[in-house]
Amino acid sequence: MKKALLGAMAGALFATTHVAMAQDFQPAIIFDLGGKFDKSFNEAAYNGAERFKEESGVEYLEFEVTNESQRDQALRRMARRGATIVVAVGFSYATPLETIAAEFPDTQFTIIDSVVDQPNVQSVTFKEHEGSFLVGMAAALKSETGKVGFIGGMDIPLIRNFAHGYEQGVKYVNDGAEVFVNMTGTTPAAWNDPAKGAELAQSQFDRGADVVYAAAGGTGLGVLQTAADGGKFSIGVDSNQNYLHPGSVLTSMLKRVDVAVYNAFKGAQDGTWAAGAQSLGLAEEGVGYALDEHNDSLISGDMKTQLEDARAKIVAGELEVTDYYSTQ
Repeated sequence: MKKALLGAMAGALFATTHVAMAQDFQPAIIFDLGGKFDKSFNEAAYNGAERFKEESGVEYLEFEVTNESQRDQALRRMARRGATIVVAVGFSYATPLETIAAEFPDTQFTIIDSVVDQPNVQSVTFKEHEGSFLVGMAAALKSETGKVGFIGGMDIPLIRNFAHGYEQGVKYVNDGAEVFVNMTGTTPAAWNDPAKGAELAQSQFDRGADVVYAAAGGTGLGVLQTAADGGKFSIGVDSNQNYLHPGSVLTSMLKRVDVAVYNAFKGAQDGTWAAGAQSLGLAEEGVGYALDEHNDSLISGDMKTQLEDARAKIVAGELEVTDYYSTQ
């Protein structure tokens, strides 16, 4: 009886300590324009934060910016509210973070899609060209016209990197294939313009493309819808978007932003978080392509074999996929 009582007291003490620790640790995340339910880049980040919350029981602070001027405010607000770690989702946070990270040296910051060289900043980028190479292969293998398309969001080097990898994958399968490339715009509004995405997609389909890859955030939803309406194929991005139009979305280029966010929160909690830059590609399972019940009838066994063979060669260093930045 005495042992049982002591055991219960110890358990209660542990539970109390655990709760106190959970409360002492405060993660925070700031989403980019388009919001956490954009079914693409931001939503992948949201899923990573949710996974951490479900596994740890720790609630996180969050904020969705609606205009450019809020970035500085949001970063400072999270730091002042005592956040242990702040994850900034998107390259546009790089400039304000350069200053704010120095102002709050005891706060850990993780930025997705850019590199900020500060002692309390972890920078996570992805080898989008590697994942895009594989979906480019899928597009070429599926195409009956030998013409495929790419629609990007904001015309920046990051999105050009998606297009560059995609074109290499297409040409790897069919050197004579034609690849149409359009960017939606040159301002952040390019990420959230489904109507423009639909217009650009229709233009490419009218020119003979039968598969179009969208790397454009919320704008890409218009691309996927137009492909479905016209009996064509689309390729999603960042999150697995196969479910949006089963039978029409050929596959999705997965960019594991969810893993980056989860790892940042988890690492900050258990003490393994480290500042510095890391780039996640196929070898690190940071990018890939989606195969599930919504598209398994579209990806034949032969297609999958070729995709997996190329993936293995890229990981082993036997097949080189160049990035856009090295061409400039």
